This record gives sequence, structure tokens and C-alpha cells, in this order.
Amino acid sequence: MGTPVCVLSGGDPLKRPDLCTLVRKGRALGLRMGTIPAATDRLTEDVVRGLRDAGLDQMALSLDFPRADLHDAFRGVPGAFAKTMAAVEWAHTHGLPLQINTTVCGRSAPYLGEMAAMVERLGIVFWEVFFLVPVGRGEALGGLSPEQCEDLFAILYQTQKRAHFLVKVTEAPHYRRYVAQHEAAGGAYGTMPGLLTRSEGPGHTVGLAPRGVNAGNGFAFVSHTGDVFPSGFLPLRAGSVREQPLGEIYRTSPLFRTLRDPDALLGRCGRCEYRQICGGSRSRAYALTGNPLATDPWCGYVPA
Repeated sequence: MGTPVCVLSGGDPLKRPDLCTLVRKGRALGLRMGTIPAATDRLTEDVVRGLRDAGLDQMALSLDFPRADLHDAFRGVPGAFAKTMAAVEWAHTHGLPLQINTTVCGRSAPYLGEMAAMVERLGIVFWEVFFLVPVGRGEALGGLSPEQCEDLFAILYQTQKRAHFLVKVTEAPHYRRYVAQHEAAGGAYGTMPGLLTRSEGPGHTVGLAPRGVNAGNGFAFVSHTGDVFPSGFLPLRAGSVREQPLGEIYRTSPLFRTLRDPDALLGRCGRCEYRQICGGSRSRAYALTGNPLATDPWCGYVPA
């Protein structure tokens, strides 16, 4: 499929005793490999060294708050912050490029500015900021209003402009609209702003997609049982790799094909002049309205 990146996620990927074997296999297939170990006792310096030796290109760690008491309470695990910070140092010691993943929700939103300042001190290559999709236990974490999202986008935009690492916003594609509005070429509705397509590192292999990525559009999720979904947060099954090749499912599934058609979107998202580069969070639309093609409720933009 020409897939550039494969991420081994969880739960906790370290529960797989063959994690390093999977990393080696992915590298042998020409994939850029990443993984997201949880901050548990399984995560040790030897494990970080082993992942690097297996050829892991990038390790991600979750860090949601800038202080230990807040982060540990959010994760429900005392000592999670300290373990994460230790793993940050192990990654630097063993030359493993590091990504930080941060969840933004009602509880964490007030701390995003402080969080950005902290992340800038950690020597990372990539900051992925995930805007909550309120499903499962996430329903109890507090949602955001469209106005709050705009305020948070301002923090991320300023961080992205000055930081030496890449900032990727997940499940808030309307951030792309925000950036397009604030960049000089804001009137180019169908073009991704340059700030959102930066790449760096060896062979420019650490980077952001040249086009907007959304559920089923440049992205697919394969579950631990082989079921294929447009994303891990959009629980609509499109097939199984036990029955069809992944490429076939991605290219021909009616669900995936519909999600890749911006003219199939409904409401304000369907009328929006930025729908080619944004399209709204299909996962959040489904979670809050029951329709994956509906308007993203966390975006308040009114199309021209």
C-alpha cells in the first residue's frame, strides 16, 4: 500500500512478548515503526534499549498534565508521571526519538499552556495532541465547547510556530481550518498550510502528512483480532484482515470510500469551504450524534 508509518498501540504494547520481533519485521518490510508503551513496571531502561536495537524509529509516551499529582490522578496510577519522566531520560540516553502524546478534554484543557511549556523542555521530536472523543470511560472526562477549542488552537498554533519539534493535532481536524485562516494563504481552501506539512529528521521521515488525514482517509486501524476500522475511535467495522487484504478493505470498503468523499458530509461540514483539508472529526460526530457524516459538534465555524 505504500504505507509510511505503522504504530503498534494498545492498551500496553509491552504485554506482547514479541514486540521487538514485530518492530524488526516492520522495519524489514520498509515501514517506519512506532510504539506507545504504557508507564508501568514493564517499561524499563532495558526495554527502551531493546526497542532501539530492534530498529524502532520513534517511541511515544503519554503525558496529559504538567504536574505529577494531576497526571497520576487522571491516569489513576500513582507514580505514572515519575515513570514517564524516567522513560523520557532513557529514550534520550539511548538515542531513541521521542514523541509525547497529550489528551485534551474538559479536565486538562486549562493546563494546555503550561503543558506546552513543559513539552518544549523535554527534547522531543513530535507532540501529538489528542482531542477527546467522548466514548467509553472518556464520557466522564468532560467535553469541550467550540469556543474552547478555538482558544486551545491558539495555544497550539503559537507553540507550532516557535517549537523545534512537530505538533500534530488528532481528532480535531478543524485545527487545520484555524491554521489556514491565520496563515498568509488562508484563502486557499483546498490547500494544506505549509505549517501543517513540515518534515524533518533523516530523509525527512519525521513529519506531517502533505494532505489532511482523517478516519478512513489516509488512516486505518486494525484491532487485535484483525478487524479493520476507519480509526480506533470510530467503531464501525469495514472488514477483517483474516478475510481480505488490508489494502483491499481500505480501497474498496463502502464505509471508507464514503468517508473519503468530502461532498458526502452533512450539515455545516458538508457546506464548509475547508472540508477538503478538514472534514471534522468523523469519530466525534459518530460518538455524539450517531452519524459519522454529521457536523463535528466541537466546531463552531459557520461556512462563508
